[in-house]
This record gives sequence, C-alpha cells and structure tokens, in this order.
Amino acid sequence: MRIDILTLFPEMIEGIINSSISKRAIDSNLIEVHIHDFRDYSRKANKRVDDYSYGGGAGMIIEVQPIVDCLRSIPGYEKAYKVITTAQAKTYNQKKAVELSKIDHLIIICGHYEGIDYRIMNYVDEGISIGDYILTGGEIAALAIYDSVIRLIPNVLGNSESTVDESFSSDLLEYPQYTRPVEFEGHEVPSVLVNGHHENIRKYRRKESLRLTKKYRPDLLIGKELSKEDSILLKELEEENK
Repeated sequence: MRIDILTLFPEMIEGIINSSISKRAIDSNLIEVHIHDFRDYSRKANKRVDDYSYGGGAGMIIEVQPIVDCLRSIPGYEKAYKVITTAQAKTYNQKKAVELSKIDHLIIICGHYEGIDYRIMNYVDEGISIGDYILTGGEIAALAIYDSVIRLIPNVLGNSESTVDESFSSDLLEYPQYTRPVEFEGHEVPSVLVNGHHENIRKYRRKESLRLTKKYRPDLLIGKELSKEDSILLKELEEENK
C-alpha cells in the first residue's frame, strides 16, 4: 500500500511515521509512505499558501492551487483514493478504517488554519472528521487515520488476531484485559481469567464487552441485531444493576 500525506508541517508527520509499528512496516516494505510539503508548490515569491476569505471573516484560508499542484505531482494520483481532514464531513470510524486499508494508494490532505478553499472538494473523493472538536491543524487527524489504517494491513502487526477483538471491531467496546501480577495493591485479576476454562473466559469477556459498551457507548447498541447470547447477557447486566 502507498500512502501520501500532504501537509504544511512535515516534521509533525515524520516523527510518527518513522517510529514503532509504522517504521517496521515501512522497513518490511509492507507500506510505502511519502510526505509532501505543499508550500513548495506555492506560486508566490514568499511561498505563502493562505489568503483572506471572500465575504470576510476571521482567519486565513488555504488556497486550492498549491494543494492541487502538489496532488498532480504524485505518481498515479488520478487513481488514488484522496481524502481530506475536515470537520465538514462524516465522523471517522473503524468501518471506514477497514475500507481504507484495502485501498492500494491512499492520499491524505491535512487541513489547517480556518480551512481550505472549498473548491478542493472537487479534487478529493471524501472528507473525514475524527470527532466533534476543533484542532489547530489536520496533521493529528491525518496521523490518526494513518495509524488506524496501516495496522489493519496484513502482517503489519505480526499477529492477525491482534485486531479481531479490539474495540469497535464487532461494534462493541473491547473487554478489559489484565496481565501479571495476579494481585497488585489489593486489586486482583478476575478469577475466571486465571482458571483456564476457555468457554467461561469467552462468555466473561463478551459480557464485559457489553457492560462497557452499555456504560460508555450505549449508542452502539441502538438498532444492533443481538444474538440470543448477547440478549441474555444484557438482561443479566440489567438485573445486576437493580
């Protein structure tokens, strides 16, 4: 998979790209990553890429021309799937991460300042928002998308099961996990997890996944088609809370 990231602050991107799992994936040729400073494509002598907004208003708007010229400099950009980080879009989720992980060539454009000339939407396939809050720039959002996508690419994590039981992989939050020691400052690992009974462990984890989802993200349960087991477990949780 090839990923190109267009930004005004490549140094913000480089640190993450060249660390941890990302670096190993690049070194193993599982992914190919290119960072582009679209300021290099400004046609102004001072290399500025922003200007005042037509109609007035606070802040500066990034011009469309430098980004489009940067896009066109990328080999194969026409067939690549192009996204831009923006609050004016649907909220990103795990389902979208899975979709993007199956793409051969992904281009991510980082928004910034008060926004980008809206005509940029004529040159991308989709806008992506990572949540209902405001960021100074789109670099953090782009990195969130990048990280969530590459970890789904086969062999990047090394163990294909690593992504199976995570939060949102089954539209539920992940169950709690524990490691050694069994007891720490009076807090013990649930006994069911150390008795070696695999079916009991599975049921416990499913129930805890439902418990956390019901507590923190009840919206994920609305309209969800529940299995017979899930329905029973939810009823048990309701009884426990009475």
